[in-house]
Amino acid sequence: MVDRLRSADLFRSTAIRWALGIALWSLLLALAMFAFVYWQTADYLREELAETLRLEVRAAAADPGVAATRVDTWIAMDVHATHYGGLFAPDGTRRAGNLGALPARLARDGDAYRVSATVDLAGQSLQDEIWAAALALADGSTVVIAHDTDEIDRVKATILRALGLGLVPTLALSALGGLLLTSRARRRLAATEAAVTEVMRGDLGKRLPVGPGDDEFDRLTRTVNRMLDEIEHLMGEVRSVGDAVAHDLRTPLTRLRARLERTRSQARTVAEFHEAIDQGLVWIDQTLAMVTAVLRIGEMEDGRRRGAFTRVDLGEVAAVAVEFHAPLAEEKDIDLALAAPDGPHPVHGDRDLCFEALSNLLDNALKFTPPGGRVAVGLQRTEAAIVVTVADTGPGLPPGERSQVFHRFYRAEAARQTPGHGLGLSLVAAIADLHGAPVAIRDAAGGGCHVELRFPHAEAEAGLRTARSAPSITSGPSSP
Repeated sequence: MVDRLRSADLFRSTAIRWALGIALWSLLLALAMFAFVYWQTADYLREELAETLRLEVRAAAADPGVAATRVDTWIAMDVHATHYGGLFAPDGTRRAGNLGALPARLARDGDAYRVSATVDLAGQSLQDEIWAAALALADGSTVVIAHDTDEIDRVKATILRALGLGLVPTLALSALGGLLLTSRARRRLAATEAAVTEVMRGDLGKRLPVGPGDDEFDRLTRTVNRMLDEIEHLMGEVRSVGDAVAHDLRTPLTRLRARLERTRSQARTVAEFHEAIDQGLVWIDQTLAMVTAVLRIGEMEDGRRRGAFTRVDLGEVAAVAVEFHAPLAEEKDIDLALAAPDGPHPVHGDRDLCFEALSNLLDNALKFTPPGGRVAVGLQRTEAAIVVTVADTGPGLPPGERSQVFHRFYRAEAARQTPGHGLGLSLVAAIADLHGAPVAIRDAAGGGCHVELRFPHAEAEAGLRTARSAPSITSGPSSP
């Protein structure tokens, strides 16, 4: 039983299967080669013998008077008794030669055929297989020139014996070569398996070994390592998001619990209970808003909102967003303006999501622009895209933080003391990703931040929908 299990494990080995496959393939190639050599050699010998017989029988039939002499000469030329011949009268009686009788079914057309015949050798009559060519003479006689088949048969036997003797070392050497060729692959697979096992055990920093070359294994290993890099990055983000969610949920819930306990023990009037409930509702709304934002980001990253895409006029969306934020800008004494050329600015997308992205950018810009500042919204139509920009005159964002502010719950240094959860710009990034709109941020001309969204034209989007790649965030957005 143990031996059978070991045998089964052995044949499950890739190296063994590859070695056997290489050996089998080499064996088939050797068989094909030997068969070709056998066929070519035997055919060549048969054709050479047939041509000799054709020439001799024609020479004997050319002069009927010396036909018997030509037959005897042909027989006498061979000291190994492999030449046969005969001259037969119209009634079949032998006049010359060592053939006992005219071979049956031998065509008298001068071509060579393999037939069975009776031959006289050393005073004995023997039945043998011969190659013979026959021609009819003018007087009705028949001349036959023949040769035995032993020479060709010996060549065939020699080739077959060489094939049998050569297949065994060919098979052995092929199997050995297969094992040598697969041993390196087996070692690399073993190292890869060990590394994958470490990853499965939780060591996300482990990477597969990459060889010095650039073969298929190396390219596959590099691809897997890039995948592991992305998994490690995503797992880090999941941990950081989980920590941030727990922290941001803990604060309002702790406040709510403390307020409820204090109200239960200290409140004496209905008004005090109402005040506590109102404050608790505010904290619950904040918590729900944060959870809703996280869920919306996940929903958009999964692409579940793309099915509702229609033709959207970004100019109209930008105008509504600016109008919506105008009271807040007026309250903070900030100049909020929209600059857009006339005409529609169509894109393929979700109007509500586009409005939310612009609203988040405007809310962010107004939050950090000081009184007397300016927030400018602009639209430009290029050959490839419709570009939406939001520029402010706030404190701006250091270059080192621009690659971070689109991450969930990230708060820039300038935003630490302001209300928020660090999810607004994450929503902007998710919406941009969903619409295939690259996001870029740079310093505004007069200071502050300049955020740019490049939406593909509605006309071009239909052809690019299936090939859309993830948006390239060249730098973070404005102040979170």
